Amino acid sequence: MFQYGKIFDVIVIGGGHAGCEAALAAARAGARALLITQNLDTVAQMSCNPSIGGIAKGQIVREIDALGGAMARITDEAAVHYHMLNTGKGEAVWSPRAQCDKKIYQFAYKRALEAQPGLRVIQDEAKNIFLQNGAAAGVDTARAARYRGKTVVLTPGTFMGGVLHIGALMAPGGRYGDMPADAISANLKELGLKILRLKTGTPMRVNGRTVDFTKFTPQPSDMPYTPMSHFNRAAEKDFLRCYIGHTTEETAQVLARHAGESALYAGNISAAGPRYCPSIEDKAVKFPLNKNHPLFLEPEGLNTLEYYVQGFSTSMPEYVQYKLLQSVPGLENAEILRPGYAIEYDYADPQQLTAALEVKTIPGLFFAGQINGTTGYEEAGGQGLMAGLNAALKAKGRPPFVLRRDEAYIGVMIDDLITKGISEPYRMFTSRAEYRLLLRADNADLRLSGYSLQYGLLPPSYAKPFENYKAAVRALLQNPEAQIDAAELAPWQPESARNTAAVQRKYAGYLERSFKDALALQNADKIAIPDGFEPSEVKGILTESKQKLAKIRPATLGAAARIQGITPADIQLIAIHIEKFRRGKNADKA
Repeated sequence: MFQYGKIFDVIVIGGGHAGCEAALAAARAGARALLITQNLDTVAQMSCNPSIGGIAKGQIVREIDALGGAMARITDEAAVHYHMLNTGKGEAVWSPRAQCDKKIYQFAYKRALEAQPGLRVIQDEAKNIFLQNGAAAGVDTARAARYRGKTVVLTPGTFMGGVLHIGALMAPGGRYGDMPADAISANLKELGLKILRLKTGTPMRVNGRTVDFTKFTPQPSDMPYTPMSHFNRAAEKDFLRCYIGHTTEETAQVLARHAGESALYAGNISAAGPRYCPSIEDKAVKFPLNKNHPLFLEPEGLNTLEYYVQGFSTSMPEYVQYKLLQSVPGLENAEILRPGYAIEYDYADPQQLTAALEVKTIPGLFFAGQINGTTGYEEAGGQGLMAGLNAALKAKGRPPFVLRRDEAYIGVMIDDLITKGISEPYRMFTSRAEYRLLLRADNADLRLSGYSLQYGLLPPSYAKPFENYKAAVRALLQNPEAQIDAAELAPWQPESARNTAAVQRKYAGYLERSFKDALALQNADKIAIPDGFEPSEVKGILTESKQKLAKIRPATLGAAARIQGITPADIQLIAIHIEKFRRGKNADKA
C-alpha cells in the first residue's frame, strides 16, 4: 500500500455539495485539507433539479454565504432565472431561488476547489476509514493508497449502498451512470454505527425541441432580481424562462392502470421517501381527488435544450413515463433524454452525532449531508460547512462552533437532526424555525458574518466594511433618510442595509418579543449537563424519557428539552438534579 507522506488536518470524502463546502471551509479556517472524490468531473453535480434556494432553503444559502461559503456566489455565476418566493406573505418567509446552468455551476465549484490555498483535491474512491486509539486517523482508497489525517469528514450523498429503480429494473448506483460506494457503508457498520435506508427520486428530463411551450404558462425571471450572495450586485445576464403546466384526468388514469408497475408500489422499495416531495404515483394514491398537480419545466442550462420536469418524479417503467408525458398538454410529443428513477441508499442515524456533527463514539469522524438523513443541496451545503469548520477546529485542539436555533436555519436543522432524529428524508421549512422572524434571508450577514471573520472564513479585509455595514443599519433604524457612504461598505450594499433596516422597523414589536424568547433558549442551552451526570438515571422521569436520554446523550439542558417526548416535568427534575450534582462535586473539592 502506498502511504502519502504528509498528514492532513482534515480529509473530506465526497465531492457533492456537502463535501465541497466542507473542504473549502476547512482550508479557509487554516487547516491542511484533502478532498477525495470518485470523479472530479461530477464535483457539485446537480443530480436532481437545476436550482438553488426555495422555501427556507434560500435562507440557508444566504447563511452559507454569510459564513464564507461558496454556494451563493457560484449560484449567481451560474444563474439563468431568479424568483423570490412567498412575497405575498411577510418578509420573515421570503425565500430566494435561482435556476442554474448546471454545468457552469458544477465547474465553477471545481475551479473554486482547485484554486483554494491549503486544499488538495484527488480523484479516487475512499474504501475504509481507519482508526488509531479509537479515533479517526485517515482513509484507505481503491488505488491502495493511505492518507493520514487528524480528522475525517464523510459526505457520500446517496452513494452508500445505492440502488436505482426504474419499474422492475434494479441496478447498483449512487446516481444514474455512477457506481455506488458500498465499501464505505460496510466499513461504517464494522465500526458499530447504526446504518439505515432512505429513498428519494427524480423526474424525467425531456428535449425542449419536442415540447409545445405555447400550452404552458411562461414564468420569466424576476426583474429586477435579488442576487443570492450578499456580496454581489444585480448585473446584466442572459435569462431563460421556466414554464408552468398541470397534470390531467388522463394522467390519473395512466397512473391507476399501471400502479402495480411502479417500483414503489410493486414492493421493490421499502425505505421511506420524502413526504414533501413525493413521486407522481405517490401523489395519485395520497391525493386521489386532485387531478391537476402542478408541473414546472425548468431549463438545465444556456447551451442545452434539456428541461427538468419538476413535479413528475417517478419510478415507473420508461414506457409508462412516456404515457404520463403524453397525458399533459404540451408534452404529447416530448422525447425523454433521461428517465426518472428512484434511488435507495444508506444513511447513518443522526442521533449518533454531537452538535458539531462529530460521531459520538469515534472522535475525529464527522458526517454531513444526506448521510445524516437530509435531502437537498442547500441542507447538505450548510452541514458541510459546519462539519468542515469543526473538523478544522478539532485538528487544532480548539472547541467546536455550534449555531443556536435562534441564530440560523442551519442551527435549527442540526439541532433537529441530533435531538429528534428522522423517519424520512429531512427537508427544511420556515415552519421548523420558531424564531423565523429573526432568521430572515435579508439579515443572514448581520447574524453570521462576525463568526466568519472570527474563524477566518471571510478575508480579514472584510472586517472594517462589515463594521461600517452594521453601523449603517443602526443609523437607518434611527433615521430612514440617513446618508450612507457606499464605498465604506463594499462589498456590502447600501440597498441591503436600507432593506434590512426597513424590515426591522416594520416588525419592531414582534422582534423584541422574539429576542426575549431567544434569550430564554440561550439560558437553557448554557446549562451544560456535567461529565459524570446521567440524566437518564434521574428518578421520577418517564421511562420513555430515560431511554431517549440514554440514546441521545444531550450536551445541555436546552438540547434535552428539545428531544421529542421529553416533558417539561422531566426537564424540571433534571435541572434540580444537575444543581444537586454540582453542589456535591463542589463539596468534594472543598
